[in-house]
Amino acid sequence: MNEYILRTNKLSKKYKNHFALKDIDITIRKGEIYGFIGLNGAGKSTMLRLVTGLTFPTSGSIELFGNDNPKYLRSAQKRIGAIIENPALFSNMTATENLEVQRLQKGVPGKECIYQTLELVDLKETGKKKVKDFSLGMKQRLGLGMALLSDPEFLILDEPTNGLDPMGIVELRRLIKKLNREKGLTVLISSHILSELHQLATSFCIIHDGKRLEELSSEELDEKCRQHLRIKVDRPALGATVLENTLATNDFEVMPDGSIKLYAYLEDVVTVSRALTNNGLVIQHLSQNGDSLEGYFSMLIGGGEHD
Repeated sequence: MNEYILRTNKLSKKYKNHFALKDIDITIRKGEIYGFIGLNGAGKSTMLRLVTGLTFPTSGSIELFGNDNPKYLRSAQKRIGAIIENPALFSNMTATENLEVQRLQKGVPGKECIYQTLELVDLKETGKKKVKDFSLGMKQRLGLGMALLSDPEFLILDEPTNGLDPMGIVELRRLIKKLNREKGLTVLISSHILSELHQLATSFCIIHDGKRLEELSSEELDEKCRQHLRIKVDRPALGATVLENTLATNDFEVMPDGSIKLYAYLEDVVTVSRALTNNGLVIQHLSQNGDSLEGYFSMLIGGGEHD
């Protein structure tokens, strides 16, 4: 039986006359790395702030660790480690001193956790070096260490790779995978670098304008991103009928923007083209594609740029 770390039911957050989130349902199971995807302003940060208790819902419910009792949520949120926006670091202190401040604020007993955390995030050798002299990657790892100090069961990261160079992104990815694999840590991560999420996450949620568009596993995403013919015709419904009746295939999808992904006939584009034109359709686009996460995301929201 799956153990749920987080479930939301019709979760909404309204600011004046605007819904930042509207009726959002998501499910995160123990041990998942859950990628949260959306444009700037889609509601990603609002969701993370709701889950961590930094703001409160207008309606709907949040279930943490199997309990949705509002009186339980505050204690459940103590089992979460989070970086929302930029971690608050004291630039004139060392990594050890920053973690000591965090330890005292969180009431974590004993100093052994500091040295264990420094080793975990590969900052054990920084010694007396001040944070102001850290690279951005080192600062990000220290922020992650602060979130991990109390040995949380659930880690929430909001755009953790912002500003990192490619090597810093790779190092952070390795660390998150290590935490997930060796400690069984469940991770919710929001990122605008979709190619990175594709390599990291085991499940995904795509939101747009405050609404959930799709929730799917990495296996389901890989299936949707497999090689296909992308077809745009003037009458998509008739195009689908031609594929079914003339080409005798059901191995296709009609996408929200009206384009068709045909997974059959990859090596026989001429036959597909002839069948469509012979049935009076105007072919506006026909090409062979294999979507990235970026491509699938753009297709799902109906085109446009992702953040």
